[in-house]
Amino acid sequence: MASGDESAREAVDFDDLRHAERRIAGQVEQTPFLHSRTLSEIAGAQLYLKFENLQFTASFKERGALNRLLQLTPAQLARGVLAVSAGNHAQGVAWHAKRLGAPATIVMPSGTASVKIARTRALGASIVLHGDRFDETHARGAQIAAERGLTTIDPFDDAAVIAGQGTVGLEIARSAHELDDVVVPIGGGGLAAGIAMALHRLRPSVRVVGVQSERFALVHDALCGAKHPLGASTIADGIAVNRLGSITLPLLRRHLDGVLLVDDAQIEQAILLLLEIEKTVVEGAGAAGLAAVLAHPQRFRGRRVGLVLTGGNIDPLLLAAIVERGLARSGRLARLIVDVRDAPGALARVTALLAEERANIEQIHHERAFGTKGAQRVAVEIVVQSESREHVERVLQRLREAGFDARSD
Repeated sequence: MASGDESAREAVDFDDLRHAERRIAGQVEQTPFLHSRTLSEIAGAQLYLKFENLQFTASFKERGALNRLLQLTPAQLARGVLAVSAGNHAQGVAWHAKRLGAPATIVMPSGTASVKIARTRALGASIVLHGDRFDETHARGAQIAAERGLTTIDPFDDAAVIAGQGTVGLEIARSAHELDDVVVPIGGGGLAAGIAMALHRLRPSVRVVGVQSERFALVHDALCGAKHPLGASTIADGIAVNRLGSITLPLLRRHLDGVLLVDDAQIEQAILLLLEIEKTVVEGAGAAGLAAVLAHPQRFRGRRVGLVLTGGNIDPLLLAAIVERGLARSGRLARLIVDVRDAPGALARVTALLAEERANIEQIHHERAFGTKGAQRVAVEIVVQSESREHVERVLQRLREAGFDARSD
């Protein structure tokens, strides 16, 4: 990317990252950075995973929030701090403010999921709900901070926050793994800027590549001269940022080697792979790096790639839906429509055949009164767990051989 301006150079430099690491040492996790043999085989590249989802609040955001908090004066801590966030930054600020004895106020949009509100409140913060759009929420946060004399902790566009996030890059650089690329999700860009600064100083041969949701591609568009419409939402809500950073953007211009885009379906697939193969739970933003590698195989084939799993705070109901959708896409969950006679024993014959083929029934719907097959026939909808698409075809063939009109839907 293009070289940048001097104001950003003065705002954050490599020494700030080293000071941040010493400052927060022992108060956040030095997370594992491990090779994944199975994901490497799938991707056609050697993949190494940095498990930032194993932080106490399940996100890298703790690092930057803590580094910022530790540089406040006793008077500032006593008055309290404020953050505008509905996600990981909120929890990182709340947790470490509580540890340091500072009152924390978190301003969230009115539509924030109740589970996020409850988690943040459980960490000791006072919650203010305001606004349907983030700009309304941000304006209310600024007003409260001014009225109460609170110190605002920005989620990304702050030198101390960027330096704290950059400690992830220092840990990656010190690892024994030889790397060609590191792929980092980008929302506001604090993490990507910090990691890129660290690696370009300590491992200059490593390419640092950002990844954004195509629905929130502001950094990609700013660096690549493109124009994507801003979306309303994405499964990767941790990187759904609708403003550019005045500090982060120049740093990204100077240090980043590119930005890739992924869509929600690709992110869903990555979440499911990490759950199934690595037995680790990641949120949409945390899976974006793996999604990018799988979506751009030619770019990474045969290379040694580090992926930052930035967080694991995903709603359990959303995770359950992703698992179910993923199973359906892979053929391990299938919906069968079977036409049977409305007579005693007919449905029993169908379920017996399914049992013989080891297709486990998850749901069954036997429509009679509102069916369209006529008074003597019934369309039975059956959701089955299967081994693969090939297994589903074998089940359908067996049903047809037994005289049933059967298809998958």
